[in-house]
Amino acid sequence: MKKILKIILLISIIALVFAPLGYGKVQRGNAAKELRIALQPIPFYAPLFIAKQQGWLEAELKQEKAKLKWHFFLSGPAVNEAFAAGQIDIGLMGDTPALIARASGQDLRIVSLAASGPKAQALAIPKNSNIKSVKELKGKRVAVIKGTGVHHFLALAFQKNGLKFNDVQIVNLQIEDIGAALTSGNVEAGAIWEPYITQWVENGGIRILTDGTGIKRGLSVILVSNKFAVQNPALVNALLKAYQRGYEFLKAAPQQAAELVAKEVNLTPKQLLQVFTKFNYWPGISDADIDDLKKSEEFMRDQKIIRSKVDIDAFVDRRYLQAAGIK
Repeated sequence: MKKILKIILLISIIALVFAPLGYGKVQRGNAAKELRIALQPIPFYAPLFIAKQQGWLEAELKQEKAKLKWHFFLSGPAVNEAFAAGQIDIGLMGDTPALIARASGQDLRIVSLAASGPKAQALAIPKNSNIKSVKELKGKRVAVIKGTGVHHFLALAFQKNGLKFNDVQIVNLQIEDIGAALTSGNVEAGAIWEPYITQWVENGGIRILTDGTGIKRGLSVILVSNKFAVQNPALVNALLKAYQRGYEFLKAAPQQAAELVAKEVNLTPKQLLQVFTKFNYWPGISDADIDDLKKSEEFMRDQKIIRSKVDIDAFVDRRYLQAAGIK
């Protein structure tokens, strides 16, 4: 009798552990036939572009009898709109738009990091500008895409230098328009990210006033619809395995990786080799990353960028990484 009770107890524990991940009846009864991924054509997501070029993700999904559909957007807020419209299952974006999406009530989960890169975000000024410090931007026009990771970076850069948003004229522009506004002198500064930093510096139109070093770690995350993740853990697992494989390939063969990624982003392999050094592409989520997200969430609430509190411990779900063997 005691042996039977022990067996029943063991089965119950297993059920409790795996039920949240969607294993068992939920997974079989509602398994999706397609995985829809949204990302931006930028080097933040190099491992996934490598996996895309190599066909690794398609191969993983084929085993699950699922197809793959790619969606491309120019910013995190646009990816959020696609989530809200039910057009995608997984999206890659900066931590700021991810927090905005969760604070707005979208039932999403962070299942992995995509990258971290303080130097991959920057505050740029026209090449011939006389401005030498962030403090000198007081009263000036500063361009940024509101709701992006660099929006938060800009706020932190101002805070570090004794400024607030109210001290400048914030101009909400799309990324291509920020470049044009900088070179034409329509704005005195703009918050930008890679690959635009490398492209525009080399083109001679801008120079960097400051980057994210010591200001913001620049976390990018892999965000998943919670309903989709619960019902399709195998597809989430396939994505994470492919991403990890891309990360390992980049570490082992950066030149080959640069040649593959160059086909997806508007940079040359030579430029990408330089850009790669600005990132850590390990997809695992550390306790330090959790702390960084909590600080970002608190700051965004204080600045009224988001209105509702986001429970980071509930928002981040590391069980999918564990299931994919990424620790």
